[in-house]
Amino acid sequence: MPLPFLTADRDVEADDDIALPFDDHDQWRRPYRPGPWRVGIAALALLLASFVLLAAVIVTAAGATGGALFTFAFAALIIGAALRVLRMGVWVSRAGLRHVSFFSTRTVPWGQASAVRTTQQPVRWLGLPRTVQGQALMLVRHNGEQTPLLTDHNADFLSRVEAFDRAADTIEAWNAEYAGAH
Repeated sequence: MPLPFLTADRDVEADDDIALPFDDHDQWRRPYRPGPWRVGIAALALLLASFVLLAAVIVTAAGATGGALFTFAFAALIIGAALRVLRMGVWVSRAGLRHVSFFSTRTVPWGQASAVRTTQQPVRWLGLPRTVQGQALMLVRHNGEQTPLLTDHNADFLSRVEAFDRAADTIEAWNAEYAGAH
């Protein structure tokens, strides 16, 4: 007797590194999966937040209201930072391209993008000041301004060259489809 509710829609042996499907092109979607470094950093931050929340409960039980409020606020700050780290990356929709960094979000309509291309250049390793030779997906606007969107050495694609190539191709395809329509 088959139990379809117990099985996944895909093959268990399938590669988990496949591109994500897009059903609704009007919703903002990330055209790639978050990398293990990004997920690991967020998981460690959430683990730290759980210990801080435990400390906040202990401080509350001890009767120090001011310290408890500060500790709960610190835990909320850690949780917010972990969620922001998971949200970082490049998002696409029919409206344009959205580049989400830790402190800012920039949205570029497809009509302002003249090209999206992959270039060989020095890139930052995991966002740190150290640079290495690698690939970067660059957004070129009509005014000539170039903005790096993804690199093959960031938290999503470090040691995942095929995933970077697939994500870059997908974003370039979105640009070819929607930038020409504007």
